[in-house]
Amino acid sequence: MTDRPTPLAADGLATLEARLRRLEDERDIARLMTSYGPLVDSGCAAEVAGLWEPDGVYDIDELYLSGRDEIDAMVRSAAHQGWIRAGCAHVVGPPHITVDGDTAVAVCHSLMVVHDEGRYVVRRATANHWRLRRSDTGWLVTTRTNRILDGRPESPALLQGGVRGEPADD
Repeated sequence: MTDRPTPLAADGLATLEARLRRLEDERDIARLMTSYGPLVDSGCAAEVAGLWEPDGVYDIDELYLSGRDEIDAMVRSAAHQGWIRAGCAHVVGPPHITVDGDTAVAVCHSLMVVHDEGRYVVRRATANHWRLRRSDTGWLVTTRTNRILDGRPESPALLQGGVRGEPADD
């Protein structure tokens, strides 16, 4: 009798490879999502826009941005640059990610924290719903929908649907 491990059966290896790919996908998506804050707070407009597909959508309560050029312009805008100069932090909370082949849905909370007269204040708490697609270069955002958590029913509905892996309503 030997103590050598037995080779994995073909189906066991395939199962293990699928599990590993799903974990790598979830890690890559989480890295993409959490890179948003540091990139947008440092004014890296092209890099922020590059998180989205060329025709991707960023649907924020007060803004609807369609395509990388509009996302880039938002980061370069006088308003956003003012937030950076005054001191701000876009903090993306831990995501809940559901991968389905080459598409994924993720949800998380985000906070916009601003420096105001020597103290930090939460300016906005937001529900975030992300739809993503695998590209030749990795995962990209197809649509990110943000809604302020101010009691309106659509905000928690975004979170609930995302945890269930459902796409946001367009």
